[in-house]
Amino acid sequence: MSYKLISFDKIPSTQVYAHELIANGVATDRTVIVAEAQSAGRGRYRRIWVSHHGNLYASFIYSIDERDPKLSYAVAVSIAETLISFGISPNIKWPNDILINEKKVSGVLIEYAKDFVIIGIGINIKTNPTVSKYKTDKLDNYVKVSKSELLSSLMKSLDVWLNRDFSVVRKRWMDLAAGLNKTITHRGKSVELIGINENGALVLRNGPEYIMTYGDEISI
Repeated sequence: MSYKLISFDKIPSTQVYAHELIANGVATDRTVIVAEAQSAGRGRYRRIWVSHHGNLYASFIYSIDERDPKLSYAVAVSIAETLISFGISPNIKWPNDILINEKKVSGVLIEYAKDFVIIGIGINIKTNPTVSKYKTDKLDNYVKVSKSELLSSLMKSLDVWLNRDFSVVRKRWMDLAAGLNKTITHRGKSVELIGINENGALVLRNGPEYIMTYGDEISI
């Protein structure tokens, strides 16, 4: 089944445009909005997502029956598998940041509106921003791939992994997880990253104590 593609040279945000389509009652399932650049791109917690020309900025609209807290894992695996198909070896930082050599190359923003989910994906291809809190990277340092090739592969990968049973997604996510079974930082404390459970919770261990969390950030 094909996607409806809406393309712009530059808009404030593909994610905001997707919300506007839904609010105006004209959104359809399997619509993807892409832009060459964004003037007001944003990530999780409304952080600014620097969006210069040369990278992939896309928001996918899907019809849904209910919210799925485990969706972010399938999206992360989809992006990772897309990069793997071009010969890159990525890792996933919980829950859905994509890293190459411990540097962020892709981010995800998942939002819900009415009977739809909007999956915003940014992938650095030609440029990578300088960010104070973490290192960034770009695909161009590893492989030459066009934006159209990357988008086509990503669409196919999403179609596969968004429809897989979570047990399969969970196993693949942990295969690709950065910092698994290693010491990471959670709420200022050093803990061991165990993985994710069958409900999608992040599982950490602090000595004999196991910690389950859904929304917190970790540092690897």
